[in-house]
Amino acid sequence: IIIMVLAVIYIAIVNPNFRKPASIINILSQTAAYLPLALGIAGCIVLTGTDLSAGRCVGLTACISASLLQAVTTSNKMWPEIGTLPIPVVILIAMGIGAAVGVFNGFFVAKFKLHPFIVTLGTQLILYSCLLLYVKMGNNGGMAISGLDKSYSDFIKGSIISVPTGNGTSTPIPNYVWFAILLAAVMWFIWNKTTFGKNMFALGSNEEAARVSGVNVLMTTVLVFALAGAMYGWTGFVEGARVGSNTANTGLNYELDGIAACVIGGVSFVGGIGKIRGIVIGVLLLRLIFVGLNMIGINQDYFYIIKGGIILFACALDMRKYLVKK
Repeated sequence: IIIMVLAVIYIAIVNPNFRKPASIINILSQTAAYLPLALGIAGCIVLTGTDLSAGRCVGLTACISASLLQAVTTSNKMWPEIGTLPIPVVILIAMGIGAAVGVFNGFFVAKFKLHPFIVTLGTQLILYSCLLLYVKMGNNGGMAISGLDKSYSDFIKGSIISVPTGNGTSTPIPNYVWFAILLAAVMWFIWNKTTFGKNMFALGSNEEAARVSGVNVLMTTVLVFALAGAMYGWTGFVEGARVGSNTANTGLNYELDGIAACVIGGVSFVGGIGKIRGIVIGVLLLRLIFVGLNMIGINQDYFYIIKGGIILFACALDMRKYLVKK
């Protein structure tokens, strides 16, 4: 985090536009878009696992949400016979699909003692195939799913508060920023104030000790992955409107950003360690870095090298800290 803060200071000096309100709101908006996914994947990491299917789950739920909320006047409306569904119904569908994927992952991890890496890698491939098949259904024919209903776009990208940026102009704060803050508060309560949260950390710290203490290992594992999946579903619902034109590539590699943000924020792969505020800081710092790199003209082809390096460096520091403590 210290290294990243120094990098942010350097970027702000090189390009003063980085400090302007419009840039700051852009960073906050991107943070809010990725935060729910990171909140979900963090629970899997607390259990000493991970979730490689997160990005494809986001893509699938984004395409489903967008297809169900296309305007009735859209020429290539995917499902013209069902019209435009109510937004709350589509939210439940998206989060329900995500939760079902999570239950699938959690069941295989807990019941058959498979490593989450293997289980979620298999799920990732299955979901990608489902996504490829879905975008070719109905009247879509494999085209990008666009022409969204105005109510959907306004619900996600609309704004109730704008920040003055000078010269009589202002920059709106999208609604999905407030939704992300609300979800972070809910997740903080679940992690810190419920029996489920205590069981999750106990299980991540020592499975055998948790089992002896009366923790239902199967149920807790399944619920952690189900909650993660629900967060992916919400992220997909938001992305459907935020992207506006959804394809089979929607959500690609989102799990990399989620995992990187978690390890930066102190969620440890050794298990049983992590805080919601750390995840928020991790997502924010990651967005700060990549928006900043863009603003100082770094070639985007290098971004994945930087992401990979961040993950390796953060995990190496975390493991060193764990070994010293041990």
